Amino acid sequence: MEEKQALAALAALSQESRLRAFRLLVRSATRGKSAGQIADVLEVPPPTLSFHLKELLHAGLVVGRREGRSIIYSLNVAAVRSLLGFLLEDCCQGRPELCQAPPAARSTGEACCAKPRPGRKPRRASTRA
Repeated sequence: MEEKQALAALAALSQESRLRAFRLLVRSATRGKSAGQIADVLEVPPPTLSFHLKELLHAGLVVGRREGRSIIYSLNVAAVRSLLGFLLEDCCQGRPELCQAPPAARSTGEACCAKPRPGRKPRRASTRA
């Protein structure tokens, strides 16, 4: 991913409604959701949501496909992977093992993107060096 593309993607995600819509689409993966479904879940007026979805489309983070009279929006997995790769490209100065899940998470079989179990608080990243 080029720096200009990364900046466009990060700019698109820097607005609350767009970030919420993106995270909702992350959870629905390639199945996607219609604009109406997204608007209902996020409690955003449809015209406002249309503007935000257009920004996410323009940034390449989501894709739209027509199904009947609806447009189904879904995550552009390749673009998200590309953005993450760009952000982590120089991770830990060539020591990728430092960017992996902490040993405690690996030993319990938890993936860094696993859903939190009910009743458990998500871990915070350590701020110590």
